[in-house]
Amino acid sequence: MVKFWNELKRPQISKRQKFALSATLLSVGLLAIQVLGFSNRYQAIGILTLVALLLSAWSLSEDLTIGWWFLNILVLPTFFTAGIGLFYFLTPAVWLTRVPIILLFGLGLYVLLLTENIFAVAAIRTIQLLRSAQAVGFLLTVVTAFFLYDTILSFRLDPWLNLLLVGVISFPLILHGLWYINLEEKISRQIWFYVFSLSLVLAETALILSFWPLTVAVGSLGLSTALYMVLGLVQHRLSERLFKRTINEYLGVGIVVLIIVFLTSRWGG
Repeated sequence: MVKFWNELKRPQISKRQKFALSATLLSVGLLAIQVLGFSNRYQAIGILTLVALLLSAWSLSEDLTIGWWFLNILVLPTFFTAGIGLFYFLTPAVWLTRVPIILLFGLGLYVLLLTENIFAVAAIRTIQLLRSAQAVGFLLTVVTAFFLYDTILSFRLDPWLNLLLVGVISFPLILHGLWYINLEEKISRQIWFYVFSLSLVLAETALILSFWPLTVAVGSLGLSTALYMVLGLVQHRLSERLFKRTINEYLGVGIVVLIIVFLTSRWGG
C-alpha cells in the first residue's frame, strides 16, 4: 500500500497539468451523462463524484500523506462536483444553458484544485498566496453550498428532513472553511464548537425557510447567504480581523437578502 502511494505521488507530470487533466476529464464526464441520457442520472452523478474524489486525491497527492489534512482538502472539490452535477439536471434541457455550466464547472474545478494545493503547501511552509487562496476558497464554498441547497429544496421534502440534510451537508463545508484559516494540525475544541454551532444555525434556517412560501432559488439564496454571513464572521474572528466595519458589512448583505426574501415570498398563497 505504501509503495503504491509513493508511486502515485511521483511527479511524472506537473501539478498544473494534473489539475487541468482532472478538470477536463470530469467536465467530459458531466457532458457524457447528459448526451448518453442515463436512465438513473443521480446514480451517474454519484459515480462522477467518486471519480472526482479519486482524481482530486491523485492531483493533490504530491505534497501530502494520507491522513486528516488530506481528507479535509478533498472535501470542496468533491462537493463542488456533486453540487454542479445535481444542479445541472435542474436547468432547462437546452445547450444554451448547459454548455456554460460545463465550462464554469471545468474552470471552477481547476481553480479549486489550485486553491487546495496552496492550502496543502501552506500547511507545511509559509506561502504568500495563502490569503488569496482563502478568499477564493470562501467564495467557492458559498457557491458549492448554493448548488447543494438548491438541489435539496427542489425535492420539496419534509421540513425536518431539510433540516437534517442541510445540517449534514453544511458540516464538512464549514469544517473545511474554518480549518484553512490557521491550518492547524489538530482541530481544536474551539473549531469543533464553531462547526457544530454553525451547522445547527444553517439547519434551523433551512427548517424556517421550509415553511415560507418561497421559490427554490430564493430559498437557496437565503441559505447560502446565511452560510456566507456566519462562516465569514467566524473566519474573521479566527484570523483576529473581526472589526465593527466587517460586522456591519456582513449584516448589510444579510439585511438586503432578507428584504429580497420577504418581497419575493408568495404570501397571498
